[in-house]
Amino acid sequence: QVQLVESGGGLVQAGGSLRLSCAASGRTFSAYAMGWFRQAPGKEREFVAAISKANIGTYYADSVKGRFTISRDNAKNTVYLQMSSLKPEDTAVYYCAAAPSILVITSSQDSWGQGTQVTVSS
Repeated sequence: QVQLVESGGGLVQAGGSLRLSCAASGRTFSAYAMGWFRQAPGKEREFVAAISKANIGTYYADSVKGRFTISRDNAKNTVYLQMSSLKPEDTAVYYCAAAPSILVITSSQDSWGQGTQVTVSS
């Protein structure tokens, strides 16, 4: 398994930006597709964005498309989530996850991070 640690969360005003980072250690980072998920209070965890192992393909939840960008740096064993035009409804704990393929990441994950809180004030 790969160990994941998120960082970069915080409090931001609506319309602002944040960049989340997820640092990986352990197994070979480039062997995993990576994704971001979030969980708001009282709600189920939901998919946000994913990126393929070789940084070729990405896809996004409709709710964040055009506002969030996922990227990865395999040399630094890190995946990022650049969030712009933030809305109060983006408030949640954000988690990164690793999976063997981008094709299954929304339903099957090998590892999870501990999460980082993002709060967007109106």
